[in-house]
Order: sequence, then C-alpha cells, then structure tokens
Amino acid sequence: MQPIERYLPWSIRILIAGLFLVSAYGKIYPDPSAYGTISMFEIKQLYPLGFSVELAKIFSRSLIGVEFGLGLLLLFPFDLKKWVIPALIAMLGIFVVHLSIEIFTTGNKGNCGCFGALLPMTPLEAIMKNILSIGLLALLWKRYGDQLPERSNIWFLTSIISLCMLLMFMLIPTYKAATEVTPPVVQSPGPDPSGSGTQVTAGTDTTKMTHTPIGKDTTKVVKPKELGPKMKKSGYEKHFANINQGKKLLCFFAPSCDHCRATAKQLTSLKNSTPGFPEIQILFMDEAAEEIPDFFKFAGASYTYKVLDIIEFWTVLGGNRDVPGVAYLWNGNLVKLYHGPEGAEAFNKEDLKTQLQKQKLR
Repeated sequence: MQPIERYLPWSIRILIAGLFLVSAYGKIYPDPSAYGTISMFEIKQLYPLGFSVELAKIFSRSLIGVEFGLGLLLLFPFDLKKWVIPALIAMLGIFVVHLSIEIFTTGNKGNCGCFGALLPMTPLEAIMKNILSIGLLALLWKRYGDQLPERSNIWFLTSIISLCMLLMFMLIPTYKAATEVTPPVVQSPGPDPSGSGTQVTAGTDTTKMTHTPIGKDTTKVVKPKELGPKMKKSGYEKHFANINQGKKLLCFFAPSCDHCRATAKQLTSLKNSTPGFPEIQILFMDEAAEEIPDFFKFAGASYTYKVLDIIEFWTVLGGNRDVPGVAYLWNGNLVKLYHGPEGAEAFNKEDLKTQLQKQKLR
C-alpha cells in the first residue's frame, strides 16, 4: 500500500472533523454567554425559514450540538460507514440546498453564518466548501470504506450527540437571566450644581431605558420648513422622539464590538471638527451592556442611547445587516445607511462628510 493510500483516509477524517468543529465553535464565538452571535444566526438564518422565536432557539442550539458531535464522532472508530459519514454528507447537502436558495432569493452577499463571526464567508464560498467536503467524504466512504473501522456502538453515538446538545443548552440557556447594569458616568458640558463638573445618572438597569448626556445640547436643530426635505416618519421615533427633526445620526452598536467602538471614536472626531454636526443617538444591543461606560470612554464622548434586547435590535437594524450601523437621517428621510465592519457598505468617515455637505436630497 502506497503511503498516500495509507494516510489519506485519516487526513480526510481530521480535515472534515476540524471543519465541523470550527463551524460549531464559530457560531458561539467569541463568547457563548454573550448571546450575540447565536442570536444573529437565528435571526439571519432561521427566521427567514419560518422558525418561531422559541423554535429557533431550540433548533440553533441543537444544530450546533449535532455539528460538534458529528465532528468528534468522525475521529472515533464507531459506525463510520453506516451512520457517521452518511449523516455528515446529509447535513452538508442540506446546507448546500439552503445556501443555493439564499443566493437565488437575496444574492451572494453578506456572511452566510456557517462559521459565525470567526470566519466570515459568502454563501457561494460556503457552497464550494460544502461540495468539496461532500466529495472528500464520498471518496472516503466509497474508496476507502474497507479501511475504516466499523465497530458498532449506537449507544456511544447517541450519547456523544446528546451530550454535545446538552452542553449547548447549558452554555447558552434559551432565556437570559436578568442582570443589573450600572449607568455610565456622563460628562456634563458645563459645571453641575455641585461644581464637580461630573454627574452620575441615577438608576440601576439600563435595559430599554434612554439616557441623555447632562447639560445644554449645543446642537443646532434646523427646522424642516427652513431647510431640507419634507418631514416624514422614519420608523425610529418610537425609540427617540426627536429623530425626525433635522439632521440626525442613529447608530447601531454592540458595546463590546471593537469595530463599533472605532466607528464611535471617528464620529466623535467628526463632531468635534465639524460645525453644526448632527446629533448622535445610539441603539445598543443588549450584549455586554455593562461595557457601555467603557464604550463611551473609548469614544471620547457620551451620547443619548437606548438598550434593546438582542432580537429587537436585529429586527430594527435588519437581519441582513451587521454592526456597526450608522444611519444618516434628514427630517426622517434616510439619506445613507452604513453597516457592517468592512466592505462597500461599511462606515466611511469621508463619505459621511460628503453626504452632510449636500444641500438637498436627490
């Protein structure tokens, strides 16, 4: 037997097992307790298929558990040809069909979510990866089937799959326990009554609450009758009452997102160097909300904000979009929406300056 014939079966097993394990880990990366990544997977992948909120939670955790389990089982000598390899091929085939439908309906754009945020991949790239994996598994099953250990132990298979699924439900419970979040220390533009120059917003829980920096707002609001397009409802007025008055920037951020922090810092720099810069308001995703004070510290300023639960946040932003999101509104009219950490639609500081200088909408 040639060396390649001897080692190829094990090489294929290790490669495919690694792909499944990385794929499962990517869906809970970087922090399974943060809920952000798995919620994005549910909203972007499962809701469009007709899953209810509760069913999506159960299915997503079960699917990740099965991915972990099958990846591990491919490395064990039990029922490889009878159960494990056919199950892997079937799962990959289902993914190919789903991704093909997604490309047909919405196009080959965005992150398909196969590896979560760990390894962003377009639907077409994921299809190519899955077809290649199916080919390798078919080769392993057809040509090297007689070299595969085929000890039968269905109890071991079901135990591994069940334990992996149980682990997912333990790491990511379907219901998030309520936590107390301390509101940020807000720097006042002017001295407070105590003369300290700093005031602390009272309260304990920022969830679904709006916080406004203390002090006089120096942002000049241009009345829609004097300048700009006809006022309309943007759909965001339920979150901020004045969002449709004049020029506004509505940002969609996750408190622990490095790209969001960098975007907020760029906006602060623009605000400090641009006269009449629009008021900035933020919708935060309720993921690591305790990091909001540190977020504002990094950004160099604090802004009016509201914290939304994860599902509502993605519903408002749009399931096909990603953070950081920055919407430029003029009298409620959406002039420009930047979203995602990179690419043509990502936030661009110079492009925003150009948009703000325009005297009218096209």
